Amino acid sequence: MKAFRHVARTVRAFGRELARGSGLGISQPPALGLALGGGFARGIAHIGVLKVLEEAQIPISFIAGTSVGSLIGAAYCGGLSVAELEEIAAGVRSHHIARWTLSKLGLASNQRMAVFLHRILKQKSFDDLKIPLAITATDFASGEGVVFRSGPLIDAVRASCAYPGMFLPVEVNGRLMVDGMLAYPVPSVPLRKMGARRVLSIHLKSGLSATGPRHLFDIIGQSFSIAIDRGAGVWKGASDLVVEPDVKAFAYDDFARAGELIRAGEVAMREALPQVRRWFAVEKPVRQAKVNAGVVAVVPEAEAS
Repeated sequence: MKAFRHVARTVRAFGRELARGSGLGISQPPALGLALGGGFARGIAHIGVLKVLEEAQIPISFIAGTSVGSLIGAAYCGGLSVAELEEIAAGVRSHHIARWTLSKLGLASNQRMAVFLHRILKQKSFDDLKIPLAITATDFASGEGVVFRSGPLIDAVRASCAYPGMFLPVEVNGRLMVDGMLAYPVPSVPLRKMGARRVLSIHLKSGLSATGPRHLFDIIGQSFSIAIDRGAGVWKGASDLVVEPDVKAFAYDDFARAGELIRAGEVAMREALPQVRRWFAVEKPVRQAKVNAGVVAVVPEAEAS
């Protein structure tokens, strides 16, 4: 079975290399990488983004996810349709993924997330995914960013979603992991390393209510937002386009407003769609003379990118 999976991965990789073009002057669409940032319940907006890209028939070559983005990415790359994701989002609540606990390391465990993921994921291993996926986490001891691209999915997602102060850290391969947002707030950099020529980054920017912070999680969340904004140069620099669905009015645990969050993702992605379409516009052959009814015209190199 492992040998079969290895052959399958080799064939898929060969196909992706062909899709990047043979260098013989044949124009190919760019390999698009989709970076899904974190945001707990606000991450449901990612479903709206995927819905619009599917409707527009925009092919996605790679996906990378941080925190809730890793969960959405694992589900979608494993074969769940947008309609199935919408149905799951409509019914999910905090208690499906978190359980309050008495611990000096956090207020809740996300062990229940393992049960939830076992129930909804069509594939449980990176090796079986339909779209190549990267999941990010942070090594708590070293502060190093960790990128999972092989092995079991569920522990990688749990580690990526281990929000400090709220969830207990998750141990993976002998390393204690916390939320990927600390190292990769929006995982555009891993997509470049995977081979993406164009990177579309989805950033879920949170906001405080008009009355100010309501509880500890608002304090933690806003602190994360401040740190992410100040260090945004790296991930924005690796992005060709940043889309920010308007989710500021949603609380971190607003799972009951899934429909509204999905629409927020749709609205933002539809506004950005013309730019993405331009990336996939059919280009003329590169560095070749075009002959038509005796008229010869040289195709500019600028049109080859």
